[in-house]
Order: sequence, then C-alpha cells, then structure tokens
Amino acid sequence: MDNTGFIARRYLFSRKHISLISTLTYISIAGVTVGTALLIVVLSVFNGFYDVIKTILLSSDPDIRIESSSTSIFTENKELTNILDGIPEIKVYSHYVEGKALLSYGDDRNTVVEVRGIDTDRFFELVNIEESVTSGVFEVKVRNRKPGAVIPEQIRTDLLLSTGDEIALLSASGMKKALTQITLPRSYRFDVRGSYLLQQVADGPQVFVDLTAAQRLFNARKGISGVDVKLYDNEQAASVKKILQSQLGENYTISTWYDLQKPLYDVMYLEKWGSYIVLMIIVVVAVLNIIGSLTMIVIQKRRDIGILISMGYSKSRIKSIFRKQGLFIGLIGCGIGGSVGFLLCWLQQEFGIIKLSSAFIISAYPVDVQLMDITIILLGSLLLCLAASWFPSKRASEIQPAEAVRYE
Repeated sequence: MDNTGFIARRYLFSRKHISLISTLTYISIAGVTVGTALLIVVLSVFNGFYDVIKTILLSSDPDIRIESSSTSIFTENKELTNILDGIPEIKVYSHYVEGKALLSYGDDRNTVVEVRGIDTDRFFELVNIEESVTSGVFEVKVRNRKPGAVIPEQIRTDLLLSTGDEIALLSASGMKKALTQITLPRSYRFDVRGSYLLQQVADGPQVFVDLTAAQRLFNARKGISGVDVKLYDNEQAASVKKILQSQLGENYTISTWYDLQKPLYDVMYLEKWGSYIVLMIIVVVAVLNIIGSLTMIVIQKRRDIGILISMGYSKSRIKSIFRKQGLFIGLIGCGIGGSVGFLLCWLQQEFGIIKLSSAFIISAYPVDVQLMDITIILLGSLLLCLAASWFPSKRASEIQPAEAVRYE
C-alpha cells in the first residue's frame, strides 16, 4: 500500500503544535494563493480591455479586407466576385474607394481629409455606423443632381458646417495634375447630409461619399481600392484569409481585422503577458519559501526518514513524500487563489465595483475570464511548486539510515 501521501500530509500539517516549519508552510500557501488570484484578476482585466478595443475597432473595420498588392486602384473582376460568393463563411462584402483630398468651405476654411467612397446598398450591413450619427442622416446618394457627404463631427465643428451646406473636395491627384499641366484644379461639390462621431482608437475619421462620386473624384473610373468583407463569425477570419489567399494568389493582399490594427493588438498582448511574467514573481517568492520549509522538514525528520529507509522504503518513495508535499501546497494555494480570483472577477463583472473615469468610454473596469489563461496560470503555479520540492526530495533520498539514527 502506498502511504506516501499520508506521511506527506502529516509532515506538512502537524496537529500537535504550531512550529516554524508549519508557519513557513502557511506563508508559502498564502504566497501561492495571492499570486494566483492576482494573475487571474489582472489577465482577466487585460482581456476585458482587449474586447472593448476590438469592439470599437470592428465598428469601423471589416473582418477581412482585400486590396491589390501592386496598385492602389484595381478593376473589379468577375473571378473575384465568384470566389467571394462561393465562401459560405462570408456574410456580406462591399467595394470601396478611398484617398486623401482637400475639403474646402467658403474662401478660407479648408482641411485635408480621408475620403471613402462606399456602396450604400451593402455598407450598412458591413458596419454599424448609423447609431453614431450626431446630426442629419447618414445618406450619400445623389439627390437633386448633387451627391451627398457625411462628415466627422470634429470637422463639422472646426469648419462651422451645418447640414445642407455645400463643400468642395479636391483630390491630391487633381492638385498634382493642375500643377504639372498648368490647368485649374477640378473640384467636386457635395451637400453635407449629416455628421457622425465614432470612438477612434487608431486612424482618423473619414468623409463618406457615394462610390461612384469617389471614383470621379479620384479619377478611378470603374476602379476600386479594395473589398471589405464581413463574416458570420470574425474568429474565422484567419482561416478564411488562407482560403482567399490560395484562390486569389499573390496579386492580392488579404488582411484580417487583426492585421489591420496589428501594432495595437500586439502591444496589448505584450502588456498582458509581460504582466503575467512580473506577477509570477510573487509565486516565485512563495516557491523559495517552499524550498526552505521542505528543507527544514527534511532536517527535522532525518531520523524518521532513516527509519523509513531501513524499513524498505526506496529512494523513489522517499522522494515521492516530499514531492507530494510540494504538490499539496500547490493544490491548496491554487485552489484557494483560483476561487478568490474567480470571485473578484465575478463581482467586478456583475457590479462594476472599481469604476473608471467618467471621460472613458466605459464606466468600470471590464473583465473577461478565459479558460486558456486560467489553465496557464494554475499549471504554471503548480509546476513551480512541484519544482520547489525537487531539491528537498533529493536531499531526503540521500540520507543514510545508520547516520540518521546514530545520535538519536
């Protein structure tokens, strides 16, 4: 019968009196508990902020974007359309044309803007932007032989524009052509139909116009800058990207929602796992206490270990006793710490105990507990506790029975 677990428990938790060894054991368990709970809470908060930023970005970014790898404008072809129509994961796709232009109003009010021509029949299925309209309506179709434009709220405020005002847009290529060919620059006029306000994490706001009007503005004829694709599940973006890349070849650049904002997402991941490494130092300190407490148990129980060896216990069974002590400390610390971490995350998620500044886009710290993070935290802490028992168990297995009982 294997009773190494029973011996390990008796060595760790003596019922007779509280000794220095048992005190160190409790300190070790407390360290593992605090470290595990903090890791769960901190990584869950990072996950929460990641989801908030992702939601904001996906309100204006597509799940997948298709662009030409060689030119800024390319001609739509039937092959591309057939491929997109043949992928069941794709919910909707929409063509667009974009570029920089000079927006002017009156004689002295102007600014450089990013203009985006959209297919209005599909755009609203792709992006949920109508809720962000602050004045007028989000409508860019030709009305009374005049195309419409929807502008960012900041530009409307800076240039003192109102719904119904007429603005002029002059593309960069139009300005270049006027300078090189010594001709008057040709600008295109649009009616301001409305304004919108989006929380911008990256990139600046855009002026939206009709796709055909944008093609005239940028002298693109029937060309497009790219195709935005929305999936039924944005987590399938990477797999759909592989399918598209294999079918479209190297003539097209395929970007997922992650690729479009890769530097920002990478920084958030770096911060998250950097925090994981730093907070694991708390567990490492607890592990050092485990080494100390188990080593002292080996010294204190030297005679008992000698008797066990003389009774026929092998070196592997002696090692097992002290390895199980490290395992028990890890299991208790991880169990209590995991429970406390889950409880704190649940309280924050349900009641928003810790608030954020009123100027922020959400009222309280967001929390998202992920199974993979919990697994990594608990396994990491448990493995460190097991590693801490390696030296004491090795030392215990090397005790000679005759030497252990000689002076007892």
